[in-house]
Amino acid sequence: MALPINIATLAGRVMKVNHAGEHGAISIYTGQIFMARLTARSLVPELIGFRADEEKHRAIFYQELQRRGLKRCKSYWLCAAGGYALGAATGLLGAQAISVTTVAVERTVLRHLRRQTALLAHDAHAVAAIAGILAEEQAHHDQAAGHGPTTGIWGRMLGAAVSGMTESVIWLGIRL
Repeated sequence: MALPINIATLAGRVMKVNHAGEHGAISIYTGQIFMARLTARSLVPELIGFRADEEKHRAIFYQELQRRGLKRCKSYWLCAAGGYALGAATGLLGAQAISVTTVAVERTVLRHLRRQTALLAHDAHAVAAIAGILAEEQAHHDQAAGHGPTTGIWGRMLGAAVSGMTESVIWLGIRL
């Protein structure tokens, strides 16, 4: 039987995972930008904007880690390497793959952030950090979804794989 965890410890773990996740998102967009210059030039300005937002989000979570006296998550560099590989691979596949990936990642992240806000309701600093980025994450999701259908067998398979990878990284990060 697992021992109960106090809210401060849980909030610290969540902030560490969120910080690493934002680093992973920056890496996804960096990989996509690199490849989209060849396969989906029209998306490059949007991807650069998304990456800039993710850099702000990473800074918010980093400030929260510093406030709590915590080091970054052990999965930080794993998120970077995996994110870049995912971004480059989907960027190579073109605009639809880029959009499917963004929708899948952001949908998963939004679900986690909303759960975290409810779970950590008694930690005002954690809730403020999360609340400060929710709107931008939703905008990334909606903007990517607006590029066209992310359905069809290929889109559903890629979306499910990306969502599964995102869930796995979150699961691993919270346990490291």
